[in-house]
Amino acid sequence: MGFQSIVPGSEAAIWARLIESQPEELNPEAAKYLLRLGFNDFDQSRLHELADRSQAGTLTEDEGREFDSYLRIGNLLAVMQSKARLALVGEPSAHPHS
Repeated sequence: MGFQSIVPGSEAAIWARLIESQPEELNPEAAKYLLRLGFNDFDQSRLHELADRSQAGTLTEDEGREFDSYLRIGNLLAVMQSKARLALVGEPSAHPHS
């Protein structure tokens, strides 16, 4: 997944372009760290709640902005983790929890 799915002028898109523009590969430790990143239980629960409310069409304006923020950060994380997975291709111990 590239940064194309992120709003072009958003902070997440700018970070994604910055990350993707770096020619050097991540070192294995940094790549594994990025692959361990994820939303905690509170944020996962909140994201699912907002997604359900969005589908039902009952999000408030503030909740809509919050939901958009979660989606942008999730997309940015996907870009970062994609780059991390590429950096680990061919590594002898490529599992992120090693």
